[in-house]
Amino acid sequence: QVQLVESGGGLVQPGGSLRLSCAASVSMFNIYGMGWFRQAPGKQRESVATITSGDSANYADSVKGRFTISRDNVRKTVYLQMNSLKPEDTAVYYCNTARRTWTWGQGTQVTVSS
Repeated sequence: QVQLVESGGGLVQPGGSLRLSCAASVSMFNIYGMGWFRQAPGKQRESVATITSGDSANYADSVKGRFTISRDNVRKTVYLQMNSLKPEDTAVYYCNTARRTWTWGQGTQVTVSS
């Protein structure tokens, strides 16, 4: 069973930055399209950004120009650089395959507040 471990969340002021990391315990990590997702209280989990095995990235309209997804296949890790954070970015952030095929990890809490 694949384990996903997200980290890097925290409390940040509006306009600040955070870098999230997600390590996956899986062989052949490089073949999987990966994604970052988030779930705010009372809302459904939504896709934030995805990256293909060939490093092609896509973003939700709400984060375009502010967030950057990347991956390190040697470390089996996917990253999410978040800049110009807004209060509406507050959520628990999760990673998974782009198709959400693995068991979810515990996520990492991101809180944007002054």
